[in-house]
Amino acid sequence: MISSTGIKRHKEFHPGKAAVYFILALWTVTTVFPFVWVIGNSFKPSSEVVNTSFSLPREFTLKNYTNAFGKQNILESYKNSLLISGTVMAVTMFLASMMAFAMTRYQFKGKAAVNAVILSSLMIPAFSTVIPVFKRMGEFGLLNLPISVILPQAAGNLSFATVVMMGFMRGIPSALEEAAYMEGAGVGRVFAHIIIPLSRPSIATASIFCFLWSYNDLLTQLIMIRKRSRYPIGVLLNEISSKYGTDYGLMAASVTLIIVPVLIVYVFLQKYIMKGLTAGALKG
Repeated sequence: MISSTGIKRHKEFHPGKAAVYFILALWTVTTVFPFVWVIGNSFKPSSEVVNTSFSLPREFTLKNYTNAFGKQNILESYKNSLLISGTVMAVTMFLASMMAFAMTRYQFKGKAAVNAVILSSLMIPAFSTVIPVFKRMGEFGLLNLPISVILPQAAGNLSFATVVMMGFMRGIPSALEEAAYMEGAGVGRVFAHIIIPLSRPSIATASIFCFLWSYNDLLTQLIMIRKRSRYPIGVLLNEISSKYGTDYGLMAASVTLIIVPVLIVYVFLQKYIMKGLTAGALKG
């Protein structure tokens, strides 16, 4: 740091700032260590995992991954998970964007009640609706089909996505829409060509969260899908941990195959998550 006299000065030491950095570093280590531990154990035989789970592998082996792809058919479960989570994300964002547009741009009777319902639904735990939803899916013959998971997950994520996009859309200047209306554009064109492009940060944020929540939602998947050929990745891991409870190497490899793609997605898209959340918070 250079003072007004041109003499370089050292930054002052602040004990409070040092304590904050120490806590953050400690938190980082405790957060990253479980992932490193699981990945390291995935390259060990099961007996070595039991005896020396906190050491590096004596001899790297890919047998656990071979079993995961061969015996467990994990690629089929990946396909099922991507189908379910991708559809949930698309349906949720399609409906949430229109709901947010209507709630921020139009005045109608009962708007306050609708807004209260959207906010209050965020506090309803998902497991409280599982039994009635399961009964309805059985009555309509939808169990063991992807739609039996897609519908409740999309409904559960809809309120969150709507709230995020409402907070962002409130900050979009209405003058842009008014100019488009004066040029003869309809509501559909204004929504598709002005609102949606300007709302990309909030759309990216809500989309990522919806996808990850759907991907990790074991409860709904476990209850609605019982046919093994249609297992999502989370349900397959649950079966592996119960059926092959003593094969810790296979369990570690399966967990690695499940969490690593999620971590990669988050690492590459984290800037969109933070940008969307902060923009929505400031503009809302």
